[in-house]
Amino acid sequence: MPELPDITVYVDSLAAKVSGQTLRRVRILNPFVLRTAVPPIAQADGAIVTGVERLGKRVVLVLRGADGTELMLVVHLMIAGRLRWLAPGAKPPGKIGLATFEFDQGQLLLTEAGTQRRASLHLVAGRDALAAMDPGGIDVMACDEAAFAQRLAAENHTLKRALTNPQLFSGIGNAYSDEILHRARMSPVALTRSLDAAAAQRLLVATRAVMVEWTARLRAEALAHGGWPDKVTAFHPQMAVHGRFGQPCPDCGTPVQRILHAENETNYCARCQTGGRLLADRALSRLLKASWPKRVDDV
Repeated sequence: MPELPDITVYVDSLAAKVSGQTLRRVRILNPFVLRTAVPPIAQADGAIVTGVERLGKRVVLVLRGADGTELMLVVHLMIAGRLRWLAPGAKPPGKIGLATFEFDQGQLLLTEAGTQRRASLHLVAGRDALAAMDPGGIDVMACDEAAFAQRLAAENHTLKRALTNPQLFSGIGNAYSDEILHRARMSPVALTRSLDAAAAQRLLVATRAVMVEWTARLRAEALAHGGWPDKVTAFHPQMAVHGRFGQPCPDCGTPVQRILHAENETNYCARCQTGGRLLADRALSRLLKASWPKRVDDV
């Protein structure tokens, strides 16, 4: 799922192309993607783009309608949704195309791979309606240490679960939470209320460092591909641990470990983050029981 760095680069790239431009037409290619009926989607046709914003993991096109009404097109990419920029008149792909947003100089295409169809498009009128869609997570790039620590301690969950909770923190998902926890040298299953003030500060510093570094990296990649992020993915070879199960940790060389849960997995370095202790995998450790290794040196 695209997270804060990816969405930030989408917003920057899109703003450079469409700010001040007229949205000639929104074309719905797959009816499931549109999740609102009022105002009607046709009301966006002919509107002027006055801004492009991020709302959590959503991309928001801010529009001024013909009657002066402020409208917002809210795109949630979920796991497999992506945004592409096409030339004017280019034919969108049939199977994965969900919607197009047509401008004089090109088309924004919303796609989604797979068959689960989780990506969504909302059209809302006014800031109050947009605010109602905000899960409530704080911006880790703008909050102070006290607010960050307060959110961490709001409920006693694992660090992994807390960081990826959109009601607590805005824009952090499965991939970058792994990178943040590795940078902070913290176990993904450590409990939030077990952190003292110094540890909470270390986690905030790591969070900001990872977000800044990856946003800069993805911006550079987008510029190298004509100003558009064409290869948005949760897996990058430059990542320290995420998606690198079995590969060496870049800091200590220990093979990266993982915990499987539902459709996601948590990747971590046992040497750097858990003092050498292997964390129990919900499925595999139950199967192996007494044979499950307790420390990375036992593997």
